[in-house]
Amino acid sequence: MHKNKGKLVAPIIVTIIMIVYCVIYFGFLIMLISGIWRWVLGIIPVVFSVILIKVCIERIIEIKKGEEDDLSKY
Repeated sequence: MHKNKGKLVAPIIVTIIMIVYCVIYFGFLIMLISGIWRWVLGIIPVVFSVILIKVCIERIIEIKKGEEDDLSKY
């Protein structure tokens, strides 16, 4: 189990960095744009963040099962 803990760090860090980047990027755009586009640009980072978290959870489950190399399946 301890050898898998090191492999869990990378997906979590990448997910956090991507979510922060997305929120900052779209937050900056939301400040510049007015009207209905504010709502559209507000929804995009939320959806993107949910998808990233879902993919990260799936990857953590794969690592815990011992499937470190997904490419070996194909």
